[in-house]
Amino acid sequence: MKQLLILSGKGGTGKTTIASAFIKLSSARAYADCDVDAPNLHLISAQGAKPAKTDYYGMDKAEINPEKCIKCDICRENCRFDAITAEEEYKVNPFACEGCGVCEALCPEKAITLKPAVAGELMLYTGGGETFSTAQLKMGSGNSGLLVTEVKKQMKSAAAADFAIIDGSPGIGCPVIASLSGVDMVLIVAEPSVSGIHDMERIIQTAAKFAVKTAVCVNKHDANPENTRQIESFCKEHKLPFIGQIPYDTEAVRAVNKGLTIADIDCPSGRAVKAVFNKTMELLLGEGA
Repeated sequence: MKQLLILSGKGGTGKTTIASAFIKLSSARAYADCDVDAPNLHLISAQGAKPAKTDYYGMDKAEINPEKCIKCDICRENCRFDAITAEEEYKVNPFACEGCGVCEALCPEKAITLKPAVAGELMLYTGGGETFSTAQLKMGSGNSGLLVTEVKKQMKSAAAADFAIIDGSPGIGCPVIASLSGVDMVLIVAEPSVSGIHDMERIIQTAAKFAVKTAVCVNKHDANPENTRQIESFCKEHKLPFIGQIPYDTEAVRAVNKGLTIADIDCPSGRAVKAVFNKTMELLLGEGA
């Protein structure tokens, strides 16, 4: 399965808007939303559909058995995360607990055990020959990179397709690194702002460590033409394919608010994203639309 990953160095660049348009234009039979901290691709790509849900277990969390606890205070004194409170009973705050196991090891009465804790929820949408995999991390939970890996595994195991589009998460952290693993190409969506250029450079450096084919496009290019030219020059200097630019378009906002992609309507951004899509497919598959 060939995988196209769409990333951005920061949030708000329009990455998901472009990913949803690519899914529409390619008639993709397999796709995933790997932004597990704040998934939103389902708002356009799975309207009204009911997914199959599976609990995702992250790191273990400590639990204190009040019947065995003698309130010696050793656990609370040695918890570097201040996750244990001592009131009428000793309790563990699951949002603060990092599952390190120090309290379990030090408890003289063996009143503390580490137990699997639900850290999120995997969701799989199927129907009409399509497979859409996504997930939602619970508030305060960690290991988002591991959950991204599970989202991709779920998509690949459930889909009968030879091509997939993955909507990644913004930034350069663990979820992005997990998204990058095993993909065939990365399309970076940049915005022409100072922070957008800085974060674009960081995600390009991150992708380079995976030796994966990388291309760049600019969204809302007319918001700052000078910065757009700077991005294009950067790509030329570093021998990266610069495959197009998409204008700021109020029609795009209206389309998304209606649950449509910009490829569903005739508008400036929709026409531009089709050109970007064609160039992306030429790089990835030698195809266009």
